[in-house]
Amino acid sequence: MPKPPSTQADRTIERVEVGDLKFPLGVYPIEPVTSRMGYKVLFEAADTDDGSGEWEEWPDRYVWDIVIGADRLRSLCNSLFLMMPGRVFPILDVLGHDAFREIDPYVAYELVPLDQFMDSTRRYEDYLFEDGLCGFGAMSEDPFFYVFVDEHKIVTVRAEPLMRERIERLLGAFDLAEVEEPAGADAVAHEHRGVLVAPDDRPDLLTADEVVEHLRDEWRLTLNVDPETNVDDQGRDLGLCPWRCLVRTSPSLDIPWSYADLIVRADCLGQAEDLALDEVLKQVSDGEDLDRETSLVFADRVTEQELDQLLAELKVDRQDPSAADSPTVYFFRWLP
Repeated sequence: MPKPPSTQADRTIERVEVGDLKFPLGVYPIEPVTSRMGYKVLFEAADTDDGSGEWEEWPDRYVWDIVIGADRLRSLCNSLFLMMPGRVFPILDVLGHDAFREIDPYVAYELVPLDQFMDSTRRYEDYLFEDGLCGFGAMSEDPFFYVFVDEHKIVTVRAEPLMRERIERLLGAFDLAEVEEPAGADAVAHEHRGVLVAPDDRPDLLTADEVVEHLRDEWRLTLNVDPETNVDDQGRDLGLCPWRCLVRTSPSLDIPWSYADLIVRADCLGQAEDLALDEVLKQVSDGEDLDRETSLVFADRVTEQELDQLLAELKVDRQDPSAADSPTVYFFRWLP
């Protein structure tokens, strides 16, 4: 990418404050709220192994839900992350662009060095700690330790009982006490918004989508959805449907990525990815070997109405109506 990996929140956005609680720029109450900083702690018994084999079952643990002001959120989270072992599994949730899924859940199935995770949280801190359209965190298995900052910037910590005293000592250092019900922005009706400076104003800074792409690389994240099915958030099977795809490729490590924009029809994420990658590889001159992996940046489902609008804007014929009954590539172009 030509842009340096950095972000900046729009400082013209007014921060909402209620009492002593400073809300994140990207999430704020729209009705009166009695804010209460502090934490609530509960005990959770060990999970029953579901046999999936992807993760070890979670042991007995305590869970803390923590409300803290935006002015101290980063320091608290950094202190919690530094309590983790040297290698962790990062987590990222993003309110994405898919027409049938509200949240894009990304997880790492490979351990990432903690210092690499921390470097990214510092580099993209305005996005991760202020933006109301994302949540992030990390977990470790030995010891079991889970820290997640959701899209309301409420912090959830899960840890083995032996860590309870240490965690609550840290919370006390931030003047946080156990309360019956902490209250942040999610306690009442509230709004979410993106907060990064618009690219038209600062083209040298990353957009939210570009940050997600960088984090997927740096944290080795995988979209945690079944690639062989095609269901919406209610579990309804969608069958064949249109997908907007972005693919990147490059012949060598010293040449910047090239990006291809595609619209395909497929019956699952895996098929959409195969169609998009195959089409890009066909377009690479002379079918040359690539030293860098050609990869899918995203594949978002769109409605039939959105497909019609996209094809009209791109001046592309929808083709034979029977094309809706089979996987196909509607559109391909290299992006500038």
